[in-house]
Order: sequence, then structure tokens, then C-alpha cells
Amino acid sequence: MTDSRPAMISFESVDVVYPGGVRGLADVDLRIDDGEFIVIVGLSGAGKSTLLRAVNGLVPYTSGTLTVGDEVVDPHSRRRLRRLRSRVGMIFQSFNLVSRISVLHNVLVGRSSQTPTWRSLLGWYRPEDREIAFQSLERVGIVEKAYVRASTLSGGQQQRVAIARALAQDPEVLLADEPVASLDPPTAHQVLQDLRRINRELGITTIVNLHHLDMARRYADRVIGMRGGRIVFDAPVEEADDAAVEEIYQRSLTADDVAGSVDLDRDGSDGGAPGAQDR
Repeated sequence: MTDSRPAMISFESVDVVYPGGVRGLADVDLRIDDGEFIVIVGLSGAGKSTLLRAVNGLVPYTSGTLTVGDEVVDPHSRRRLRRLRSRVGMIFQSFNLVSRISVLHNVLVGRSSQTPTWRSLLGWYRPEDREIAFQSLERVGIVEKAYVRASTLSGGQQQRVAIARALAQDPEVLLADEPVASLDPPTAHQVLQDLRRINRELGITTIVNLHHLDMARRYADRVIGMRGGRIVFDAPVEEADDAAVEEIYQRSLTADDVAGSVDLDRDGSDGGAPGAQDR
């Protein structure tokens, strides 16, 4: 039965061709509904990051139609891209924090699209913006670090600050591009636990690129597998079995495809206080 509800994100025959003719996406059709927690998996070069970054216009698509909410993504309109990016939070593998300023001011950067430019430049944020920033830090269990310099934090703490910065935008969509690739397994699970909990509590549509299949199976509602710029698997997480892995990777699961297990429940809960596994 076809779902008659409007999709939060919709790709219709979308292609991305890079300069030199390299194809990043090939005829992608994809529907993502409001509130879903999607994990995209595949080998390096499969098109995961290209698909993710097309959503907020960081990678312009060359043909087809891509919509977020009720608006067509127009990679050639700066005004429309600014409006789109105010609704779509982005979390990067490398954190992208300003190391010399405080954690709080890094999170306040997420309020820039709702703040006059002169206030952002001077760091004169409104009290309500500061309250939103503190609430965002509380959601990832790191509010006690608000006034320390970002450079003093561990990798796991920095990534949680990056999540808080994205949350401060009050986004409709969260994109996370390999957010745990540089973290050890326990810390990686903590970060994914935060993202999953935020998705459940706030209902924010969340798309995460991951390399490790065990993490995808633990946290996703739905797994999308990519190979050669195409979607080769798209199903609820319960169907992401070993046969599906072979379809995505064209080989059997290896030790390199798993991050290592920790004692967590299906949703990532460790039964402890927020931050208990922080590194």
C-alpha cells in the first residue's frame, strides 16, 4: 500500500556527476518519512556521503528532483540554500568546532540563522538563544562543560558538542556523516545512543552514515545500502541479515565491518546516567 503522506525527504531519479565525469549518485529514488532514524551503509566510495550532502546542498545534484519537506532543494540559489540549511542540522566526522572558544559559544553558532549577523559577529546572543544552547547541551549530557574551551575536550565530548550545536538550530532533519569513525567503540556507541534518543524524544528525522554493520543493526529503524552510487538495499533493520550484507558489500561480513560490542540494550541504553561512558 502506497503511503499518501508527504515525505520529509524525497529523491526522484537523482544523479550527481562530479567534474571530470565521476558519478556520485546514479538514478536514486528514495523516500524518507518524518521521524525516521535511517542508517546508510556501504564501502568507501559507495555514495553515502554524496547522498547525505545532497540533502542540504553541500553537494549539488545534476538531474532529478530532491525535496526536503515541501521545498525543492535548489543548489543554485544561495537564498534558498540558506533557508534549507537553517532547517537541516549537520554533524561531521571531524566535529568542526572552533577550538579556541568555549563549548557554549560553539553551540550558540547553531543559532546563527535565527540571529542578526551583527549579534553573531559580536557574540551578543539573546537570553533565549543561550537557554536553547544550554538545553541542547543537557540533551547530550555535557552541560557541565559549557564554559571550558572546546580544545580541552576528548573526541567523544567534542562530537557531543557538535550534536548540541546542530540541535540548537531547532532542525527538522539531522544529518550525521560518519560521526563515530574516529571514536573508540564504547564512545561511538554513546554518541549513537544520544542521536537515537534525540530522534525518539524530539521526532527529528535522522540520517546517519556508518561503516560498521553491527552499529547499523543496533540503532537503525531502517537500513539503506549503497554501492556504486546506487541504492542496492532498503528495508527495515530486521531484514538487514547476512544475505543483505553480501548484497551490499558483494562479500561476507568481516571483522573490519564491526566496531566491537558493548553491553547495551537494543536502543543503546546502558542503564546509567548520561555521559557515563564518555571518553
